[in-house]
Amino acid sequence: MAKKINPKQFLRIQNLNSMKKVYLDNASTTALYPEVIAEMTKILTEDYGNPSSTHSLGRNAKSILELSRKSIAKHINATASEIIFTSCGTEANNWIMRSAVKDLKTKRIITSKIEHHAVLHTAMALQNEYAIQVDYVKVKPNGELDLTHLAELLSEEKKTLVSLMHVNNETGTILDLDRVSQICQEHNALFHSDTVQSIGKSKIDLQKTPIDFIVASAHKFHGPKGTGFAFIRKNAGLQPLFFGGEQEKGVRPGTEAIHQIAGMAKALELSNQNLETDSVYIASLKAYTIEKLKVNFPDFKINGENTFYNLLNVTLPLDESKTSMILFHLDMKGIAVSRGSACQSGSIRPSHVLAEMLSPNDLKKPNIRISFSHFNTIEDIDLLIEGLKNC
Repeated sequence: MAKKINPKQFLRIQNLNSMKKVYLDNASTTALYPEVIAEMTKILTEDYGNPSSTHSLGRNAKSILELSRKSIAKHINATASEIIFTSCGTEANNWIMRSAVKDLKTKRIITSKIEHHAVLHTAMALQNEYAIQVDYVKVKPNGELDLTHLAELLSEEKKTLVSLMHVNNETGTILDLDRVSQICQEHNALFHSDTVQSIGKSKIDLQKTPIDFIVASAHKFHGPKGTGFAFIRKNAGLQPLFFGGEQEKGVRPGTEAIHQIAGMAKALELSNQNLETDSVYIASLKAYTIEKLKVNFPDFKINGENTFYNLLNVTLPLDESKTSMILFHLDMKGIAVSRGSACQSGSIRPSHVLAEMLSPNDLKKPNIRISFSHFNTIEDIDLLIEGLKNC
């Protein structure tokens, strides 16, 4: 027997379905470009061969794979042979760090306590398994890393991998890649940077900035989930994380997901093509949001300085009793934001990033991460502010 729906419940469901959806969680994932969907659909229906097969369908898939590799390499000024396709940034981070210790005989990892857990937890696991030394660069109250302290740590001569992210995924604080690269070169250290939040949203020139390893996830720049890439500088010597076939130059086995890889290449092409106009527009949305917050929540605080143009992390001057429910109330109004990394969204613990920056009292207050894309509008911001006023 069919379950009866309460009339009030029905109206509530109808209202939720009909209300405008406001998506301001682009640091978590992004909507696909229509052109990416079209590209992937074509390949799924027409170019479904295995790129390792020698028949015509396989050769065609192989051609798509290698053209995608060349396209991606071009956008970061690398060579195609330095691009290895992975399932995501997390896999790439794990592979690079583990192989650096296991195969390159790195004795120490220098990182920070505000890294994504894909780096932090990997460093801790490697410390337990290989008894390597793990040191942490000091974090300033404004969220920036103390690069003088990094240089001091590197003064101890030991084979070292420095692993520091380019743009923090919770606060948007930016690392000076050129300066860190220089410090690492001066001390003969390898430099790995998690660039998941910046690839497709900023220019990175790997001929000018001598980073050894970077990683990316397509879904952060309007591509599909489930695919990413690692840049591995030529002759780095990394070995596979797991074993099987000879795909990806023998270092990343498994049949490549051609439709996803081609979708990623298309997304990166479009993101770089529109980078100048999109970044100016998105920065204007962020500025507008800050002005609206100043008017409606005069005592709010921005967490972090020198932050990326598409990311805004704020502590709101609301009672701490609202902390646990603020995202739920916004969601009921059709507004999607977050408190930090989506990978930790199920946790009730405070953000490990903000814990390094805020006082214990501020850490208890409601904080939200607002992250923008070119798909957002001024109306979206107005609805967010209204939603926050009514929480």
